[in-house]
Amino acid sequence: MDMLALFQCLRPHVTVTTLRQFHRIACALLVMTGRVTMLGLSRWAGPGGSYRTVPRFFSTVLPWATLFWVFFRQHLYRPGDVYWLAGDEVVVTKAGKHTQGLDRFFSSLYGKPVPGLAFFMLSLVSTQQRRSFPVRVEQVVRSAAEKAASKAKAAAKKQPPATAKRRPGRPKGSKNTPKADVPLTPELLRLTGMLEALLKLIAGFLPVTYWLLDGHFGNHNALHIARQSNLHLSSKLRGDAALYFPYAGPFAGRGPRRKYGHQVDATNMPEKYLKETTVEGHIHTRVYQAQLLHKEFAQPLNVAIIVKTNLHTQAQAHIILFSSDLTLASASLVDYYGLRFQIEFNFRDAKQYWGLEDFMTVTPTGVTHAANLSLFMVNVAYRLQADVCQHDPDYSILDLKADCRGYKYVEETIKLLPEKPEPLL
Repeated sequence: MDMLALFQCLRPHVTVTTLRQFHRIACALLVMTGRVTMLGLSRWAGPGGSYRTVPRFFSTVLPWATLFWVFFRQHLYRPGDVYWLAGDEVVVTKAGKHTQGLDRFFSSLYGKPVPGLAFFMLSLVSTQQRRSFPVRVEQVVRSAAEKAASKAKAAAKKQPPATAKRRPGRPKGSKNTPKADVPLTPELLRLTGMLEALLKLIAGFLPVTYWLLDGHFGNHNALHIARQSNLHLSSKLRGDAALYFPYAGPFAGRGPRRKYGHQVDATNMPEKYLKETTVEGHIHTRVYQAQLLHKEFAQPLNVAIIVKTNLHTQAQAHIILFSSDLTLASASLVDYYGLRFQIEFNFRDAKQYWGLEDFMTVTPTGVTHAANLSLFMVNVAYRLQADVCQHDPDYSILDLKADCRGYKYVEETIKLLPEKPEPLL
């Protein structure tokens, strides 16, 4: 596997020295065992990858977003395939006090806020290959004002509700607020910058229609960002979201026309909205689809409600998915949101094999390099696996690393021979 030839597409965007260092470090990542640290990389990198070389690479500013996109376009893109955009945040636990961006972030693995670092990633998800390819990674660094606002919000939730009742009716002096005027939080401002930069980079080469986000972004603010970028948002609403059928009754004859009808009961939807019914074992699944209204959203939503019933206990659970594309079929809406989970496998591979959980750098440039390098190797590994998976579909990353390590051992063993062997060997 000629890694240097694989990285030649990056040559116009980095220097020859940086490309050579990148090549040695990538080869070390493929063969090494144990934690992925600078010392470990230098031990496995071989000639040209000394312990002085590795820190030099981690202190060099690189255009990572461009490198991700160039590598994807050259080695991973398939003409004729359809790609959607997905986004999610990953939290990496870290100790100490001096690492750039160190803070407390909520980790779904631990179920609570933990000290560490957070990175937001945008990826392109292939609808045919059913895989996610990272294309942009940025660290989440919260400002002092953002931290103070978060603490104030948490403190307000802990306070008991006020017992004094206000007078009925609309408070004096209150004004209507147009739903189109969306105040963006610092988190959404960061996300807007990432999205605009990525769309500008891929413009003219890869058309993208849908943006897949998890339930954290199932709100009007995220939908507003997507529509500003000419994208349709597909996400998830809370299970107790207040949805309403559009009012279809007669006009009262005075005042504004009524907009909202009856509130939706997700577990007791009318049969006319039923799209699909399946039974697997003792689980009965029903999928409903309707165009519904939410008082926080300025536009109607294309909603798919998945209701699962345990036939033994009659217990029910439901999930509410939505999209801003009112023409999207329920089967496609459920399938696209399921594709969003492929980004979680990118995070798993980056942590388990490529050092996203292991790096010990503390500088802004070093932290950026460590996160981007680990997720860049996710794409590199898939490209190397693709050649073998044609005749061995079960070829995994562990098999790839075992092959590369075996090649490394054989190469080092040949160097110990008293005489230089023939080139054929």
